[in-house]
Amino acid sequence: MTAKLVLETTSLNVQKLPQHIAIIMDGNGRWGEKQGLSRIVGHRKGAENLKQILRYSKHIGIKTLTVYAFSAENWGRPKLEVEFLIGLFEDMLARELKQMHSEGVCLKFFGDLTPLPKSLQKLIAKAIALTKDNQKINFNVAINYSSRQEMIRACRNLAVMAVEGKLDPNAIDESTIQKCLYTANFPDPDLLIRTSGEMRLSNFLLWQLAYTELYVTQTLWPDFTIAEFELALKDYASRDRRFGKV
Repeated sequence: MTAKLVLETTSLNVQKLPQHIAIIMDGNGRWGEKQGLSRIVGHRKGAENLKQILRYSKHIGIKTLTVYAFSAENWGRPKLEVEFLIGLFEDMLARELKQMHSEGVCLKFFGDLTPLPKSLQKLIAKAIALTKDNQKINFNVAINYSSRQEMIRACRNLAVMAVEGKLDPNAIDESTIQKCLYTANFPDPDLLIRTSGEMRLSNFLLWQLAYTELYVTQTLWPDFTIAEFELALKDYASRDRRFGKV
C-alpha cells in the first residue's frame, strides 16, 4: 500500500502530520498479565507492534520516530525480565536490521550504551554505520536512557570546553545546550504519545518536550493499533500550537 493510498483511506491531513513523534511504549508487562500470561510475552508482543507503527510512520511521511525502549531505571526490574528485555532487543535488531536498511530506515540510539552486552554494542554500532545514509525515516531508540543524565552529560561537555578556552560561558544559550544532546541533529518532537494511561514523562526527553503536544491513551502498547495511532494523529492535527504566544 502506498503512502498516498493510506492517507486517502484514513482521511489523515498530510499537511498537519507531526514531523517528529516520540513514544513511551508503556504497558507491555501488564498486557501479558491481563492475558493470563507472563510479562515477557507482553514485551515480545510490544516489540512486534513497534514494527508495524514504524513501518506505518514511514509510509505516511513521518520524518522521525523516537521510542523509549529501556530506561536507566529499568535495571531495577526483576533480573529475569531485564535479561529478557536486553536479549529481545538484540534478537529483534539482528533479525530486522537488513529489512529496515532495505526500507530506508536510519537508526540512531540514545543513552549510555556502555553497560550493555558487548555483542549488543557491536550490533548497535553496525546498525548505525549500515543505515547512516538512509533517508526514508529516522528511527531513534532510547536504551539505557535517562534525560537527567543526558543533561548532566551536556553540562560536563560544556564545562570541559569552557575550561579549555573553547567556549565563553556567557555565550551558552539554548542552542549551545541543544547541540550537546543526543537529539542535536533533530527538531524537538511535535507529538509525544504515551500508552497505558500513565500521566508522567518518566525521565524521557525532558529538555526536548518543552513545547511538545501530549497524547495519553489508556490502551496498553501491544494493543496500540494503526487505528489508535491514527486517532492520535488526528487529535494532534486538531490542535492550535501557539508556543506560548497568542
